[in-house]
Amino acid sequence: MSEPSYTAGLGLGFLLGLRHALDADHLAAVSTVLAERPSLGASGAVGFWWGIGHTATLLAVGTIVFAFGIRLSERFEVVAEAGVGVLLVVLGGNLIFKLLTEQWHVHPHTHGPHGQGAHIHLHSHRRRTDHHHRHWMVDSIRPLCIGMAHGLAGSAALMLVIVASAQELKTALFFIAVFGVGSIAGMMAVGLTISLPVVYSMTFSRRAFAGLQGLAGTASLCVGLWMLARQALSATAP
Repeated sequence: MSEPSYTAGLGLGFLLGLRHALDADHLAAVSTVLAERPSLGASGAVGFWWGIGHTATLLAVGTIVFAFGIRLSERFEVVAEAGVGVLLVVLGGNLIFKLLTEQWHVHPHTHGPHGQGAHIHLHSHRRRTDHHHRHWMVDSIRPLCIGMAHGLAGSAALMLVIVASAQELKTALFFIAVFGVGSIAGMMAVGLTISLPVVYSMTFSRRAFAGLQGLAGTASLCVGLWMLARQALSATAP
């Protein structure tokens, strides 16, 4: 591959990654997570870890496809996408359940005996009376796992494009990595954009904030059900 076409391919891979972050299922999943963490700082972290998980799955699948000459079947794609649909239903339903039954709310609080790390996020006093929780671990693993699930669902289509254009494993993995960097950048930007109305709604009224949370949960639920219905219809089609 010539240098100009190689550079153009890398640029295209990055732009495709940016565009990939705007898929409806990605937006629904990340908005649900961010609705529970109304913070501009958290928005970047959620987008980053989602992108890392997404890219890690694509790199793993790409390695297997090229190293062993495996073709991803249509059934694999259907099952993976259905799994994402179930995930979105669970995320949206869980957020709505928290809002309706567990008196989840927000107010500033701190950690530690000396009031370190003052911040705001969604929580419930019904689960425990203090505010000690594993922020870094939980807040990283959850979007990481969601990104990995989305990466698995989108791997079949991406592998077809990569296999058609790349002849060597290292070239294919490099293109996937560039695509992943684009998706990370795109999702971090999306996360910041989504967080802005959520964060600022808290300054207007608690009802506005709860309304946006309910909207995020409902959107995730609807997108997940739509994905499951689409897979069911395609499976029964002649």
